[in-house]
Amino acid sequence: MLKQIGLLAIAGMLVLSACSKKQQTNVEYGNQNQILFIANGDEPQALDPHITTGAPDFHVISSLFEGLISLDPKTLAVEPGAAASWDISEDQLTYTFHLQPQGKWSNGDPVTAQDFVYSWQRALSPALGNQYAYMMYYIENAEAFGKGEMTDFSQVGVKALDANTLQVKLNNPTPYFLQVLDHHTYYPVHPATIEKFGKMTDRVSPWTLPGNIVSNYAFKLKRWEINKVIEVEKNENYWDADVVKLKGIQFFPITQQQVEERAFRSGQVHLTYTPQLAIEKIATYEKENPEVLKKVLVYSNYFYIFNTTRKPFDDVRVRKALAYAVDREALVKRVTKGGEIPAYHFVPPDPAGHSPKSYFTYDVEKARALLAEAGFPNGEGFPAFDILFNTHDNHRKIALAIQQMWRDKLNIQANLMNQEWKVYLNTQQNLHYDVSRKAWIADYLDPSNFYELLLSYGGNNDTGWKNTEYDKLVEGAQREQDPQKRFELFEQANKIIADEMPVAPLYFMSDINLVRTNVKNWYQNVLHRHPYKTVYLETKAE
Repeated sequence: MLKQIGLLAIAGMLVLSACSKKQQTNVEYGNQNQILFIANGDEPQALDPHITTGAPDFHVISSLFEGLISLDPKTLAVEPGAAASWDISEDQLTYTFHLQPQGKWSNGDPVTAQDFVYSWQRALSPALGNQYAYMMYYIENAEAFGKGEMTDFSQVGVKALDANTLQVKLNNPTPYFLQVLDHHTYYPVHPATIEKFGKMTDRVSPWTLPGNIVSNYAFKLKRWEINKVIEVEKNENYWDADVVKLKGIQFFPITQQQVEERAFRSGQVHLTYTPQLAIEKIATYEKENPEVLKKVLVYSNYFYIFNTTRKPFDDVRVRKALAYAVDREALVKRVTKGGEIPAYHFVPPDPAGHSPKSYFTYDVEKARALLAEAGFPNGEGFPAFDILFNTHDNHRKIALAIQQMWRDKLNIQANLMNQEWKVYLNTQQNLHYDVSRKAWIADYLDPSNFYELLLSYGGNNDTGWKNTEYDKLVEGAQREQDPQKRFELFEQANKIIADEMPVAPLYFMSDINLVRTNVKNWYQNVLHRHPYKTVYLETKAE
């Protein structure tokens, strides 16, 4: 209900916004003033880069903060970010970063190597509860510190050699380490601001509020009205401010896909930045306005997770039965309709060559047999359960389809339960669900990003499933330098996922959004990354 109220407020705000500009639409106003208006899906969980996990959060956070490196928006090649350059030792274990000489925070303070040391200590501290802490375990002794087995951070392989030089030591050569540094868990935070409003490891603190927050990227926070809008404006202290043409960005939380599409059509937003456009509108835009429809397969997956700590989902036969009874071909053809690919393994094919095998398929008879073995012949006695998803038209449509498949094929009853984004995340993380939808867009171009999701100690493993053999295989792949042997380890891990089925893969996603033609330097790529620094609005096209 709160979200519905929020959406009404958004609609009202959009109208008022237009009226206040003498009947100009937001797009017209934005084009004249280099203000980009974005439909951003959900209201962000937070703007603290060390405690967030979702895409709507990252879309805003990445307008405010910059890591050591950045990614080319077109090619995803590694480029200088807060670091102007770097040296890598011959054994590939030591990275030495030289920070931008003109690097400054939005308040004018210099960005220093010590700021990164402080920030990474914060991100790794167990007291903060950063779900992404495991993504820093490539660094020497980071895992021991992150798990609380070591308390002296000076033993972790991060050191400020001087104000502008940061040295990082890794456990093993990690070819994709530079890419990982563009992830928000590696972003720096301004130590003096953190300390001014609380302790280093406080999860709840007013440091991210407008007027308080200090950031280091192309934009700084101007306004944040909950469930209405988040507005950022150009940061003149940014080291590369001369290339930034946008004067500001406004992010609107719009969870209903039909409302989002209307906001685009009526000129209230320049683009939609959610995983998928309203399903009913895809064919229309393909036919009538293909120039604004941006559709590309991304390195991602969409899946259902089982709470393996609850009955009857603690029984692998039940989990397999539910997974085998989903007709994925029908799901992508009749429901999602966006060119998605049915998934019969958890990890999507790797652009670099890892192609996991499929160990199951759509097999209703086998599903029924497994359910009977588990004590539920023809579904008799199977308890009604909930499918959890965050408020979103498309998630509901998918849940409805799967609900019907399970009812028709297995004679079991699933109920739909949607929650607002922040509540949904908390419910999932605290294992207060039965079955829940989840999706993942890769943070970097390597299959480890997906396999690490199911590590027993991984902060993003919300299934309750733990398997030490699986952990050893994934950790072994992290150390293995031979690509072929590494892929063999991943394949063994893939087999365990299929054997244990803590998740039911559904499909590999398409990124389907609407982008006006005058939005320049907004390129499609498999990581769904769109750095704002070089984006601008061309006024001639509108």
